[in-house]
Amino acid sequence: MDCGCGSSRREFLSRAGTGFGMLALASILKQEKLLAQDATHPLAPRTVHFAPKAKSVIFLFMSGGPSHVDLFDYKPELIRLAGQPIPESFGMFKTRRAVAKNKLMPPRWTFRKRGECGMEISDALPHIASMADDLCLFRGCHGDSVTHPESVYLMNTGSILMGRPSLGAWTAYGLGTENQDMPAFVVLPDPAGWVKGGAPAWGNGYLPATYQGTILRGGETPILHLNNPPGVAATQQRDTLDLINKLNREEIRAGEEDSELSARIAAYELAFRMQSSAQEVIDLRRESAATRALYGLDDRATSEFGLRCLLARRMVERGVRFVQLYCGDTNGWDGHSDVEGNHGKLCAASDKPVAGLLRDLKSRGLLDETLVVWGGEFGRTPMTEGSNGRDHNPHGFSMWMAGGGVKGGQTIGATDPVGLRAAEEKTHVHDLHATILHLLGIDHTKLTYRHQGRAQRLTDVAGNVIQKALA
Repeated sequence: MDCGCGSSRREFLSRAGTGFGMLALASILKQEKLLAQDATHPLAPRTVHFAPKAKSVIFLFMSGGPSHVDLFDYKPELIRLAGQPIPESFGMFKTRRAVAKNKLMPPRWTFRKRGECGMEISDALPHIASMADDLCLFRGCHGDSVTHPESVYLMNTGSILMGRPSLGAWTAYGLGTENQDMPAFVVLPDPAGWVKGGAPAWGNGYLPATYQGTILRGGETPILHLNNPPGVAATQQRDTLDLINKLNREEIRAGEEDSELSARIAAYELAFRMQSSAQEVIDLRRESAATRALYGLDDRATSEFGLRCLLARRMVERGVRFVQLYCGDTNGWDGHSDVEGNHGKLCAASDKPVAGLLRDLKSRGLLDETLVVWGGEFGRTPMTEGSNGRDHNPHGFSMWMAGGGVKGGQTIGATDPVGLRAAEEKTHVHDLHATILHLLGIDHTKLTYRHQGRAQRLTDVAGNVIQKALA
């Protein structure tokens, strides 16, 4: 039988069947997030794997490595053994500098039980301590490197190697944004100096360039080179942009919709829309005096970091998916000497703003849908470096989360009696990443991108969701 199109009935049904199969395959690939993203709308909201608890993330990155044994991990045995070398029973362990045989140093601040949950937090962070019942504290964290850049990359990208997509980029790729006038992923670096390892910490890696972090600064120019030059009207800017994008689209070949050129087209469009939206985000004139005081904007010691915390709240209010704030300059919390003076200064600058952010989100009903993460690239050793400092310690350290579907008022995991190694309910960085993505409604094993012949993912072939952390 001829179907009237020059083919037999058998050939027609065979081709149609193949077509239906391809439709089904496309549906599966889209569901598994294995299809290329729409180049014309790369940040359009996407369907997640299951109902999310959080809509956005604010990652408060304490650059340099805050000391868990001085802030969040109370160790009576460290006090008892102070001034002695670590017992041989603890075995061999790697340090960046030769401090393994140095004397143990007790915490530099007093610890107290906080909130109804009785979580032990030191006096260095009294404002954060007042929010203990909202915190889920992970005391058994551990990583893979004793150096700053490698550990920064691990905490941000899931690998100690430079060039992998960051957690924020994966979030943007997996979720898109709720506000097409703002980036999905925004970074607010410390104005005193960038984190060790630099911009790759918030890069897109092998993902399309659209998903890299966008730097936002305070002041009148939050994004450099965003405003029109004097004498250039918005209509002229729009006409110029339309012509540039038209010419660029003519250069895109079939199958190259995810190219750098496509990302540049999308970036031009986003930049044009941001010329008004970004300015609105940093306009604090409608914020009350009480809100400003809550973040410490009226105090010179807290005003800088407080401003960035307030900007983070304003961004998640406006649909930005992932906001990362870096606290500490190039050295930051890296207390190789005078850890008490080093940490004391940074705690004074960040404690009130962080607590203010939590309180503000909570009062506005935003904390339930905003996941707040606090931590650095590693912790610090229980033994001294020099007379009063501490060396890097990736073997055991503390981090916490709040809001966004996390069960507060609990402590998960523990280090050994002196705080050297993760010992109970160990939490690797991959586990933290898997949990963050889970709270956003993403299965970390299914959020993949084809690169170098394999389906790459943030957690590589590891990572487990920390079920105990979920509310």
